[in-house]
Amino acid sequence: MRVLCCVKRVPAPGAKINITADGQDVDTAHLGFAMSPHEECAVEEAVQLCERFDGEATVLTLGPPEAEEQLRYAASLGVQKAVLLSTDGSSWDPQRTASAIASAIETLEAADGPFDLILFGNESADSGGYQVGIRAAHALGRPIVNAIKGIEPDLDAGTATAKREIDGGFELYNLPMPAVMGVKEGLNLPRYPTMRGRLASKKIEVSVMQAEADEGGQTRVTLKQPAETVSNTVKLGNGPEAAPAIVDLFEELGLL
Repeated sequence: MRVLCCVKRVPAPGAKINITADGQDVDTAHLGFAMSPHEECAVEEAVQLCERFDGEATVLTLGPPEAEEQLRYAASLGVQKAVLLSTDGSSWDPQRTASAIASAIETLEAADGPFDLILFGNESADSGGYQVGIRAAHALGRPIVNAIKGIEPDLDAGTATAKREIDGGFELYNLPMPAVMGVKEGLNLPRYPTMRGRLASKKIEVSVMQAEADEGGQTRVTLKQPAETVSNTVKLGNGPEAAPAIVDLFEELGLL
């Protein structure tokens, strides 16, 4: 089984995000970077599937040379191959990104055969556009289901069952492989890299391809940083004397 996982280099979740003066980009001067949480689960799923079915997992990212850091992290978790679609670091719109990824996948498959599954994160942690995986799947002419929280391939039948969570249960989709899936956080519990994995990741050969695609029709207008919300803690009292204040608070909240 061959599985490809597409990831994106994004500011580390939880970091304080500042916007550049022109409102067009994130100020990355003091930021650490990681892959999106959804994509961490996609990488873990790719590794687990290839362990179960004696397969090969590949990780691919489009970005600047520094994005090799995320590829090597994926390799430390058990991914066997890594591909960097190199850019100058400028921000690409979703249409252009998807077109470049689809073109690169076609090149990789022409050399080594089709991937049974291509996994994307449901959306990236920075722009959250929900578009790249869908656009790439359509460009490749393959079925896609997003928001996946369960994957079960049937290699004999050449299909894969995808499970998507809905209110009160799950939807099940049966897709012919090769197929594309957008993975959500919670699909699995991503592993931590071992020392052996980290050492192995330093030796893996990262294949570098020049990312090529025409600009899409989407244009960024501006980025806006939401106002910070400040919460205050009010001490209602100590011991029994706090009871009247608690009752008043419950009445204010409509709980009594």
